Amino acid sequence: MAETVNLNPPCMIQISSKSQKKSEDKFDVVVLEAIEESLSSFRAFDKQEVYFHLKNAYNISKREIPRKIEEFAFAMEQIFGIGSRLIEIRIIEALHKRIPEFVFTSRTNAVVFEEYVTSLRAFLLHSP
Repeated sequence: MAETVNLNPPCMIQISSKSQKKSEDKFDVVVLEAIEESLSSFRAFDKQEVYFHLKNAYNISKREIPRKIEEFAFAMEQIFGIGSRLIEIRIIEALHKRIPEFVFTSRTNAVVFEEYVTSLRAFLLHSP
């Protein structure tokens, strides 16, 4: 009697939590470096004072910024008013310099900082 052998067993693909963690870490590092660079480009204020104010007034530590982008953007707008847009533009430029293969497509005709950073995060999580 012949035995039937299944030559096409089910295949399951699972994304390694290590690779996802690595992508998350890369995102955090890239965002924090871009913010550091951008804040350093303005001589009118001390970036350490900005981090101090973010922590004490808005409960956002420096290392939490990549995970709290919306809160960070809100706090920067509260601190710098319309000047926060210039800082956001500088951060976006610094991010693009670090990840030039990322192409942002806006849902509107404007570049929204939070949308840009969220899209970059998704891009990095799904990149090899």
